[in-house]
Amino acid sequence: MALTKDFKQTVKVRAERDAAFRRALLTEAVEQLLSGELEIGKAVLRDYINATIGFEKLARETGTSSKSLMRMLGPKGNPRASNLFMVIGKLQRVAGVHLAVDAER
Repeated sequence: MALTKDFKQTVKVRAERDAAFRRALLTEAVEQLLSGELEIGKAVLRDYINATIGFEKLARETGTSSKSLMRMLGPKGNPRASNLFMVIGKLQRVAGVHLAVDAER
């Protein structure tokens, strides 16, 4: 199901005013990726990028074209681990957050 423009705008407006929401979006994206839910993780990561830094600024930060980033994180994209972790690292730095893995049994 495609997201509507209204939903995306709602996410962007909330992300602009709510730091906890921004952190939760980034955390959820990484948790989904780590749990093997690549499609969901990429979708949440796209929402996070669109609501915060934007693909153009992320392109400047990573040295990768915005079109390549959009393709990589798109529904048919299959990013290499090195590219995906580079993006996540840059997003953490720009957001001023540090995500850590906590092993559970």
